[in-house]
Amino acid sequence: MTLKTQAPFNSPYAHDFVRIAACVPEIRLADPAFNADRTLELVAEGDRRRVALMVFPELGVSAYSLDDLLLQDALLEAVEVQIGRIVEGSRGLFPAFVVGAPLRFDGRLYNTAIVIRDGAILGVTPKSFLPNYREFYEKRHFASGARVRGRSIRLADHEAPFGADLIFKAQGGVDFAFHVEICEDVWAPEPPSTLAALAGAEVLLNLSASNIAIGKAAARRLLCAAQSARCVAAYAYSNTGPGESTTDLAWDGHAAIFELGELAAEAPRFAREAVMTVSDIDVGRIRQERARVGTVADAANLAVERTAHFRTVTFDMAAPSDELTLEREIERFPFVPSNPAQLAEDCAEAYQIQMQGLVQRLKSSGVQKAVIGVSGGLDSTQALIVAARAMDALGLPRANVLAFTMPGFGTTEGTKSNAWALMRALDVTAAELDIRPAAEQMLGDIGHPYAAGKADYDVTFENVQAGLRTDYLFRLANHHGGLVVGTGDLSEAALGWSTYGVGDHMSHYNVNAAVPKTLIQHLIRYVANSAEVDAEAARVLFAVLDTEISPELVPQGDGAVQRTEDFVGPYSLQDFTLHYMIRWGFRPSKIAYLAWNAWGDVARGRWPENTPQDAFVAHDMATIKRWMGVFLKRFFQNQFKRSCVPNGPKISSAGALSPRGDWRMPSDAAADIWLADLERVPETL
Repeated sequence: MTLKTQAPFNSPYAHDFVRIAACVPEIRLADPAFNADRTLELVAEGDRRRVALMVFPELGVSAYSLDDLLLQDALLEAVEVQIGRIVEGSRGLFPAFVVGAPLRFDGRLYNTAIVIRDGAILGVTPKSFLPNYREFYEKRHFASGARVRGRSIRLADHEAPFGADLIFKAQGGVDFAFHVEICEDVWAPEPPSTLAALAGAEVLLNLSASNIAIGKAAARRLLCAAQSARCVAAYAYSNTGPGESTTDLAWDGHAAIFELGELAAEAPRFAREAVMTVSDIDVGRIRQERARVGTVADAANLAVERTAHFRTVTFDMAAPSDELTLEREIERFPFVPSNPAQLAEDCAEAYQIQMQGLVQRLKSSGVQKAVIGVSGGLDSTQALIVAARAMDALGLPRANVLAFTMPGFGTTEGTKSNAWALMRALDVTAAELDIRPAAEQMLGDIGHPYAAGKADYDVTFENVQAGLRTDYLFRLANHHGGLVVGTGDLSEAALGWSTYGVGDHMSHYNVNAAVPKTLIQHLIRYVANSAEVDAEAARVLFAVLDTEISPELVPQGDGAVQRTEDFVGPYSLQDFTLHYMIRWGFRPSKIAYLAWNAWGDVARGRWPENTPQDAFVAHDMATIKRWMGVFLKRFFQNQFKRSCVPNGPKISSAGALSPRGDWRMPSDAAADIWLADLERVPETL
């Protein structure tokens, strides 16, 4: 029986990560001893870095570009001797690794991948698809292994499974399943790894010796990324490099690792020395996605007869006891990419989604006017920009946007002036409606202490104002034949930071429903920095961005500001938790570990373009843990609000929280097990 071992909290192995390396050693043509030495040097480096799985290039023990030398007995015997050396040299080392070599079997020569760990050969996989076109001539030397199943091979005094039907499964603390294919296999219409993934393989490896030509590296990336996305898996690719023959071809030593269609790590190509690119692959994320996407299970069921032949080779791999630095960059803002080009594309697309959603709602309802409350804060600014763009798209005047600023007891002159300046800059119909007289009347009618002159600014005092604003907006919409555009965002919905029913919780259509607060800030920056608005409008937008996030429902005295983040926590952290909880279903302890890796050091990783200087902050684990506790309690306690929300378009793959969309949750669930898991998180690291 295999005993499970637990890695320390500050190790990726404690959080469903598996460290993988794509390796490109220096090689020498027809010199297996030299190649074995270089391979073992990288395996030793992998052991020092606690890499669990390493992939080396195709035919790396002999070299690939040997042509008819591959059929020489002297070479093949030397290869087998050096495989024995590699196996013996792996004894006591942590990684499992895969090397490529030409091997004789049943009177034929096969291009194979040999899986080795801790002094043992776990199995040998032959190449299925042999290229025999243009510069390739593999059928001259090799037999296809596509139909080789259920066999075993005697190699270097080891008996090992041999065939194209092998899946390898680690267990005992580091648990994952992987499959091996070779070069041309991934170029086939149905790569062998497709069926292997349907049979349970989570990590797919490719040993390659693909020569380089202009544009070919991009094609490889496309193939590997697509295979990892389609198979809902990780894909590690290792291509041969320095040392191969340049008689008529050249080699670039391309090493790359992909996860769910995304590039996780890539080494510089054309290196003159050995290369090892490493990434911690999130196998937990892969499993979550496979469980969530029923298509994977459906495809596996359809292919059950075709996958029944796979053999699973198990081996023990205890989790390292080391505290290890995560070999992976975690975005601080999962909704806001740090890549400038991607951020610009995402912002443009988000605006199009929001605008198209509102356009369709106006058209389908036969309404030509939009009514919106403008506070001078982030959310209403974003919604107003979208409403103005919607009128442009419909060929209607922006005056059809009826915008109202509605000052209450806590409204400051700054936000009020920003609201007026914004409405004027966007050429919408602007008006002011002071809610304070009506609020005083209602507070008096219900016998609130404020009506008797007491400074009692409780939740009732706040919600009277929030409710009146929404009530007025609906009646104004009735009066003018318009549609109320909501402004509440995804972050507020997750935290229950809204006034239920007749309050900011409700509208006819909410364009911001699936947009988190951190993304809204960058959407506004995107417009402010664009040619779409003039200098005055840009000035106002930057002023809005510089304004403290506040509901402004309590009178501001002596410079004190009612700061939303004092109550619900920093939106940067809460949006981080929101993303990993609703998109990936991660447990709180794992989210906290990821958050610490993203936010623990201000100098670690990249920041999104145009992030203001005062936003460059770090958070320690105690802070992360504290605010995650707030998030969990508020998220569970306020599901009843999310069970009845207005329509609004989904914006990102992280989803929305509409019960009609991709989030369904009972209103009375307890948060206890999530809070208990959070307690596992240490206060310091």
